[in-house]
Amino acid sequence: MKAFDYAGVSPREVRQMIREGKWTLPTPGMCKGHVQGNLVILPKDLAYDFLVFAQRNPKPCPILDVTEPGNPEPKIVAPGADLSTDLPRYRVWVNGECVEEPTDVKKYWRDDLVGFLLGCSFSFEGALLEAGIPVRHIEQNRNVPMYITNIQCAPAGALKGPMVVSMRPIPAAQVPKAVLCTGRFPAVHGSPVHIGDPSLIGIADVNKPDMGDPVDINPGEVPVFWACGCTPQAAIMDVKPPFCITHAPGHMFIADPKDADYAVF
Repeated sequence: MKAFDYAGVSPREVRQMIREGKWTLPTPGMCKGHVQGNLVILPKDLAYDFLVFAQRNPKPCPILDVTEPGNPEPKIVAPGADLSTDLPRYRVWVNGECVEEPTDVKKYWRDDLVGFLLGCSFSFEGALLEAGIPVRHIEQNRNVPMYITNIQCAPAGALKGPMVVSMRPIPAAQVPKAVLCTGRFPAVHGSPVHIGDPSLIGIADVNKPDMGDPVDINPGEVPVFWACGCTPQAAIMDVKPPFCITHAPGHMFIADPKDADYAVF
């Protein structure tokens, strides 16, 4: 089964399937029309710094929900869900090193942990598709390509680091339409941060992403880059906090609200 085969399934049903270990792959294309979120889980003593970091860097870190310390339930976007079990795959970080990529993090859960859900660019892909703009990683059943750039985020407390971006090749004539489509969704990264030459933002080879999978860029297409919710993972590698949990790239939390709920008309 492909992720797109679950396009018409409800978020609650897919979260239950993930909780039972029946889906451990990336989520683009699942639960069409519903918001997907990036995840960062930090000890309470770092949570305030991250909240300020997100506030200062809203393009890569748009906050959808924050949990109470020790409670894995995202009460705003998915009441009854569990951030320790309801993502297909996680990353566990110790001193800035990824030590494991488990399919649940129940054994790591602690009373001092705070979960942050951040908007994801998968949410505006429906608008791109409805506008007739191709989304190559969905066409090719791959994870979206992501890159660590030379664009520095505004620091906050202990947190600093470079912005991560996701890339979609867009036919040149459709780039303005893609900018307008995605600009309607500022709560899920919004408009692109860069269009064209990847080297200008520190990407040496667009065919070798730092995370995700490479996708084909056809003649007449332009690489277009959006801020990405994996930016906190770059900050984690840079700052090396003692402990942190994130989603594995492309393995998102699927929330109850619709993408349209976050659109600005």
